[in-house]
Amino acid sequence: MGIQRIKKKITSYIVMAIIFQCTFLLCPVSYSQLVAPQREQHTYCNPINIDYGYTPIPDFTEWGRHRATADPVIVNYKGDYYLFSTNQWGYWWSKDMLNWNFISKKFLRPWNQGYDELCAPAVGIIGDTMIVFGSTYTRTFTIWMSTNPKANEWKPLIDSFEIGGWDPAFFTDDDGRLYMYNGSSNTYPTYGVELNRKTFRPIGTRMPMYLLQDWRYGWQRFGEHMDNTFLDPFIEGSWMTKHNGKYYFQYGAPGTEFSGYADGVVVGSQPLFDGIEIAPQSDPLSMKLGGFARGAGHGSTFRDNYKNYWHVSTIMLSVKNNFERRIGIWPAGFDKDDVMYCNTAFGDYPAWLPSLQGEGSGVRPNWMLLNYNKPITVSSTLGGFHANNANDEDIKTYWSAATGDKGEWIQTDLGNTSTVNAIQINYADQDVDSNRLGKWNDQYHQYKLYSSSDGKKWNVLVDKSNNKTDVPHEYVELEKPVQARFIKLENIHMPTGKFAISGLRVFGNGNGAKPDAVRTFFVLRTEKDKRSGWIKWNPVSNAYAYNIYYGTAPDKLYNCIMVLQNNEYWFKAMDKLKTYYFSIEAINENGVSEKTRVIEVK
Repeated sequence: MGIQRIKKKITSYIVMAIIFQCTFLLCPVSYSQLVAPQREQHTYCNPINIDYGYTPIPDFTEWGRHRATADPVIVNYKGDYYLFSTNQWGYWWSKDMLNWNFISKKFLRPWNQGYDELCAPAVGIIGDTMIVFGSTYTRTFTIWMSTNPKANEWKPLIDSFEIGGWDPAFFTDDDGRLYMYNGSSNTYPTYGVELNRKTFRPIGTRMPMYLLQDWRYGWQRFGEHMDNTFLDPFIEGSWMTKHNGKYYFQYGAPGTEFSGYADGVVVGSQPLFDGIEIAPQSDPLSMKLGGFARGAGHGSTFRDNYKNYWHVSTIMLSVKNNFERRIGIWPAGFDKDDVMYCNTAFGDYPAWLPSLQGEGSGVRPNWMLLNYNKPITVSSTLGGFHANNANDEDIKTYWSAATGDKGEWIQTDLGNTSTVNAIQINYADQDVDSNRLGKWNDQYHQYKLYSSSDGKKWNVLVDKSNNKTDVPHEYVELEKPVQARFIKLENIHMPTGKFAISGLRVFGNGNGAKPDAVRTFFVLRTEKDKRSGWIKWNPVSNAYAYNIYYGTAPDKLYNCIMVLQNNEYWFKAMDKLKTYYFSIEAINENGVSEKTRVIEVK
């Protein structure tokens, strides 16, 4: 989150503190109260399904009530995964990266019970100890430590961290030396400094790490259309990963509210870059411009228990306000030339959970989206929140029923009898209770899912009418695939507001032919500005979407843009000094076509 914009929110935070202290919103969760793991699933789907808290940012108007978190850090600690993110009054842990258990913890200074919650937190591992520190302009925020975070056992390590820092990140090198990186600005670079492991005092002064070069890298330009129209781009969200003796410094840019929010990477030979030669990778490490859930910025990189790399980062929503966001996790890794990559292709479709598949393989089940823009029938409609908003593959739009009552329903027609493997239910915030602020640990969704071959006789697929958990982005992998043409979702209970759905997404196989390959594909790069180009191709009659792959080497097309329906795309994310390579594939309910030959664009 940009430092200039954060300053404007401080007054709201202070007022929010007073209100929060006068309510009973929080119900501390003990270890024994954690949610029991559900039946085993082998896949997950972004946005990840955690019980996101409610926030009034940017102000206290009633329309501001919405779920939101961002700036995630996941660390692998003693074989479990721990997730920390912005303003959640606690953190999550998981043993499988699917079922996340929330632990309530306000990381306040012991001597001050005012509002001082984690924003864009730093989480580090030093030996057998986890340390946590939140963004702050001052020198009065505590660094916390724990050797048993699953049991919520914490104590102050440093009462008042001397130098502070916004959007901080810790990194412990192989030799045991500790570093901190920080910075969030559209004027200044990110910084790095070594810390004394005993005193946590800085060793020397902070050194500049990297400053955006939007004159060269098109993706670094601010705005939904990468045009720097009203602000200069922000750099933020530092993270460091070491691989084969090289240091991969990651950073978020250019703005958290845009589809192009991404994490870049700069490679150096030392953990502090001042005075040494660095190599910025031309394209972002993680970027997700198209599809249902867009954005992949300000995150962190970690390894699972099988040594596979993963990257977690922020998904933009930005409907209630600019800072309404979610979290996504994608496979990552390093290629044979030590180029760091993150695989966001089909990044909001079902993907395999950690396994022995191999480092950063990114292999996913061949389950396609079956109901994009197919006919939808509903029990009722509120105003202009039309039914087909629930399957238009846009997380920003949603259908809403007239009420949140039991019995409201939505039904999707797949067009023909298909193999159904999984279903994702993305709930939307419509008419949220005006007092719904902070973390609510006693709220839940209840529903039933049905399947049918003719729309008349229905079979129960999933019955969660007794569910007591909060599942805003519910994802269900069926124990066995079913043959169905219709899928119906019936509401039993909503935690608040109307029964509203931003995405009822059905995955499997349409039992038909894959799409034909794209025949004509070209990219016209502008002479006026080599950062931009016009991509055009002949439409494929039996395709509903296309994946455009691109990169700066013919064998390194690591970035991908999903384009729905259209057969053109205005692309503005290139390195103006590099030659680019492109390929495209067509997508339908039955699979993907062969990719076109890779074309060179100078």
